[in-house]
Amino acid sequence: MLQDIVDFLMKFGPWGLFVHSMIDAIIFPIPALFLQVPLSLVNPSDAFLLATVGYIGCLIGTPIGYFIGKFLGNSILYKILKKEWVESATSMFQKNGDTAVLVGSFTPIPFKVFTILSGALNFPLWRLLVYAAVGRAAKFYLVGGLIYFYGQAAEKMVHNASLYLFAIAVPLIVLFLFFRRRLRKKKAAKTATAEAAAASAAEDTAQEQASAGEPTEEISTDTPIPTAAPVSHT
Repeated sequence: MLQDIVDFLMKFGPWGLFVHSMIDAIIFPIPALFLQVPLSLVNPSDAFLLATVGYIGCLIGTPIGYFIGKFLGNSILYKILKKEWVESATSMFQKNGDTAVLVGSFTPIPFKVFTILSGALNFPLWRLLVYAAVGRAAKFYLVGGLIYFYGQAAEKMVHNASLYLFAIAVPLIVLFLFFRRRLRKKKAAKTATAEAAAASAAEDTAQEQASAGEPTEEISTDTPIPTAAPVSHT
């Protein structure tokens, strides 16, 4: 039945791929790759155009999947996807949400798992969109580029494209997250040092003001001034 839906969408060419890519990020269990490849092979010169259409459809579907997860929770995933996919993605999210979305953009795990989980676990939507834009662009355009340059000969290559992309992207993602964490720690340390210095300066200023405001002992003007006794000339 699902394959019948894919075959039906294929009749509409780029528009069918647009719809497939959009619902792929929401609820449809078959990745858009299975429609992008046959459509691109029909006319390899249109491969980049089709990659762009699929990419835009995915970006539009991403926030929709996010809000489905936000309002319905991740229980819906168990009804439409393999249990191991959902549990694997959930485990990645619990360890590091940023890594989960970035890596999920490249893995064979359907991307809808990550869009819905992002909403269910209150992951920031803007980060999801940024990471989806990077990861899904790489995936769509890698497939499109292979077919554009190699034509029919790329049919066997694209089946392993996700694995190749995953092998290349994951080390880069790990390095990116590592250096970003170090940069954040340095900024946090500088901020803490500056706040401590400001607090110390404020405390010193308060002490100085308190010292300046203490009353000083004044000489009373009411004290009678002694006068010399008159000298007798007798």
